[in-house]
Amino acid sequence: MVEKEAKETKTPEGYFVYVGKKGVMAYVLAVITQFSEGAKEISIKARGKSISRAIDVLEIVKNKNPEVKVKAINTSTEEVETDDGRPLKVSAIEIIIKK
Repeated sequence: MVEKEAKETKTPEGYFVYVGKKGVMAYVLAVITQFSEGAKEISIKARGKSISRAIDVLEIVKNKNPEVKVKAINTSTEEVETDDGRPLKVSAIEIIIKK
């Protein structure tokens, strides 16, 4: 299975942090950096085994900054392709936080 490595991106629609295999604090830093750049809302996204890491990021950010609130939590199932070409259904989560 191909899993995306964590990314921090800014698009016209808003700010995103894609949680992958790095340590939790790398994503916490990405969220804090985006808030300091002026972001009002940030979307934390993860798939599969990274979902628990995304929730850890959320909790650490909320504990460090009480102004941060959860706006929405969306769950879904995505279909990805394994290394041998078979389709695989993977759970996904998107946590939208605002300051």
